[in-house]
Amino acid sequence: MLHLVLFEPEIPPNTGNVIRLCANSGATLHLVKPLGFRLDDKSLQRSGLDYHDLAAVKVHGNLDACLIELGAARLFAVETGGRQCYSDVRYRDGDAFLFGPETRGLSDAILDRAGRDGSIFIPMLANSRSINLSNAVALVAYEAWRQLGFAGAAAGRASKDE
Repeated sequence: MLHLVLFEPEIPPNTGNVIRLCANSGATLHLVKPLGFRLDDKSLQRSGLDYHDLAAVKVHGNLDACLIELGAARLFAVETGGRQCYSDVRYRDGDAFLFGPETRGLSDAILDRAGRDGSIFIPMLANSRSINLSNAVALVAYEAWRQLGFAGAAAGRASKDE
């Protein structure tokens, strides 16, 4: 199982999309307060559709509480200034990925706390600011899950011609 941590997320549809991703990949979503929305926000529900009942979502009062629950999980801070490309790391079951708020990313203090040596980045063209949060979460989560052999995934669907 992978752990996806959204630190102080601000935009409801991004979190809704990540809830849907977790429901379909088996990852656990950890939301670290303060949240920029209420969990019953209509746009969160719309983007997460009815997947919130199918996803493991945990809400933490602060990062310390989240890290305590994660225990010995390896923590990878995902940030544009990360030290390693996300696809170059060999992931293990139980790894955790920390993503920052949409408008400001992870602060230096949080990056230091998470461990800069384990920070990862997603390649982008020069002079690009960042990738949408829910897209970044999907890229990293599916790369880690791919490396784990898509454990628990349903078999592929047969084509209409078969």
